[in-house]
Order: sequence, then C-alpha cells, then structure tokens
Amino acid sequence: MTDELGPEISKKLNVLIALSLKHLSGDKEIGSSGKRKQGAGEQVRYLSSMGLDPKDIADIVGSPITSVRTLLTPQRKK
Repeated sequence: MTDELGPEISKKLNVLIALSLKHLSGDKEIGSSGKRKQGAGEQVRYLSSMGLDPKDIADIVGSPITSVRTLLTPQRKK
C-alpha cells in the first residue's frame, strides 16, 4: 500500500514546494500568460499542469469540484 501512495504524495509535495518557491521569490502571478487574472482559472490550470487531480485542486483553491472540472474542460470551437 505504501508503494501506491509514494508517487501521489511526492506529486503533492512537489506542488507545495513550487508554490512556496513562487511566493518566496515574490512571483505573484501563477499563470504564465500576461493576461489579467479572473477568478481561480489560472490557478486551476497551473495546478493541473503540475499533475494534481481535480479533487485536490478544488481543495486547494476552495472551489467546488464541478467548477474545477469545468475550468479544465477544453473549450469547443464553433
């Protein structure tokens, strides 16, 4: 059982370390684009790029899991 939890715990610790380093370095923007930040979208996409599950992201940003999943769903082109 500990073999299964090791990679998941390691992934979450890496995200916490990355967020702490961004804070310590004074980097206020989580998103990589220069656009104005609206809501939790940039944070959700950033944490998703770090490999976290939507449930964990929802816990971190304090949003409902359905909102996180919606933000992570690619937009359909018309």
